[in-house]
Amino acid sequence: MLLSIIYQDEYLVAINKPSGLLVHRSMLDKHETQFAVQLLRDQIGQHVYPVHRLDRPTSGVMVFALSAEIARKLGEQFAAQLVEKTYLAIVRGHITDAGKIDYALKEKLDKIADKMVNQDKSAQHAVTFFKRLDIFELPFTVSKYASARYSLVQLTPKTGRKHQLRRHLAHINHPIVGDVAHGDGKHNSFLRQQFDFHQLALTCKSMLITHPISETPLFLHCELDTNMLDLLEKWQISHHQIERLNKL
Repeated sequence: MLLSIIYQDEYLVAINKPSGLLVHRSMLDKHETQFAVQLLRDQIGQHVYPVHRLDRPTSGVMVFALSAEIARKLGEQFAAQLVEKTYLAIVRGHITDAGKIDYALKEKLDKIADKMVNQDKSAQHAVTFFKRLDIFELPFTVSKYASARYSLVQLTPKTGRKHQLRRHLAHINHPIVGDVAHGDGKHNSFLRQQFDFHQLALTCKSMLITHPISETPLFLHCELDTNMLDLLEKWQISHHQIERLNKL
């Protein structure tokens, strides 16, 4: 697999991570053989250091440092929540025009990977802003409704909790389609069968960081996830809207 590099200099590199690709080897999936860290290392011929999380099913902008010192500096930006991220998601239902989700999240721990972590942490402050970009209504009966309704949403997280966007959208009853952990199984099944859509409809479209050496703003952005784009085109999204999305 050849990764799509969207930015590279002597200090850092950013890729458009495809949905389904693990960032690094995990005890949660011992049978997986491909990881972003190893693929990128082999592709550019030098060690890389991931500086933030991006869930396996989520696609989009992912940043790696090219040295331990740069990794530390970038990691401090992410830890201090100084990085501005913009995501696009397709969610179930017609969501309101815009809003703020301010809902604390209790950290979800894995029995294997997090067995040494304190299991009794209190819920952590978590905030996400959203803006509806488009709505769709399809003439198919799903569950008890005569038509299937979806929204294309821009998401801006102000905190970085684990699975924050997926859990926040589920909390307001507009789960992200394709989410097998927090989503709507009937709609996920419908999209698989009717539109051959088999992934989480969530992508990190852009990211604004401060360059660790020049200390100037660095805007990183990628093309819209191809499978999400294909789904939206089947729903007859306008070419003008696609152009707007690719500029985010």
